[in-house]
Amino acid sequence: MTTRVSTFPLRLPVSLKTAVERVSKRDGASMNQFLVIAAAEKIAAMETERFFAERRERADDAAFLRILNRDGGEAPRPEDTLD
Repeated sequence: MTTRVSTFPLRLPVSLKTAVERVSKRDGASMNQFLVIAAAEKIAAMETERFFAERRERADDAAFLRILNRDGGEAPRPEDTLD
């Protein structure tokens, strides 16, 4: 599978460009690779946040408490308790 790529000019403040150069070099990556990974990580974090926000909106608190407080089940194990 080939990933299609697109190019565009990127304007960075000199101080930020210098920091990206320094950190990417220390990481053993090109500036391009570093910025692509940084963008991917940011998008993943934002999408994860959106995913959990959507899940939270669908949550049924009454059902949660009903399940949590049901009879039966296994008592907490010693390593599961708070001291």
